[in-house]
Order: sequence, then C-alpha cells, then structure tokens
Amino acid sequence: MRNYDNLIEAIDDLRKRGYTEDFEIKSGTLGCTSSDLQLHPEHFNVDEFYRFEGETNPDDSSVVYAIASDTGEKGILVDAYGAYAENMTPELAEKLTKHKH
Repeated sequence: MRNYDNLIEAIDDLRKRGYTEDFEIKSGTLGCTSSDLQLHPEHFNVDEFYRFEGETNPDDSSVVYAIASDTGEKGILVDAYGAYAENMTPELAEKLTKHKH
C-alpha cells in the first residue's frame, strides 16, 4: 500500500493507475455513476483502501477504496464514515470493513 497525504492525492494516483469509475453504494450494491453497472459484494474485490482523518475534527474522516469487479471494471468508492449506513447490507459492510483491520 502507498502513503498519501490527503484524499485528493490518493484519488489522483488511483485514477492514474486505472481506477477510473466512480462507485456509490445503492441498495446494498456498488453502483457505477456513469453506467447501469451494479456490483453485488461477491462480484468485486477491494484492492486497496486509504483512511483519512480531518485535521481539526476526527469525525471528519473518510476512506477511499480501490475496487475491481470480476468483469474488469476498476473504480473508486469514497465513504465519509457512516454516510452510506442506510444503504449498507451486512454482506456489503463485511466486504468493505474486512480490509480495514
């Protein structure tokens, strides 16, 4: 894993390395914002993740995930801690959090 000073630096480098799609959590899946692609937890892997804490407030934290689908799409999911809680299924939560240890 690499070291980044901030979220923007991490996103820029991941984009350069081929993680070009933007993912968001939708009803327990990862949805691609530029297409109709929907990825269930069993259809993607978290290649890398990076956590960033706010300088003045630790509650202003976020994680950027480098995601690769089993069909070859690569992209980024940015999660401000807890922002997607209402759309998170146990399976999706497990897939994302098992990489945080």
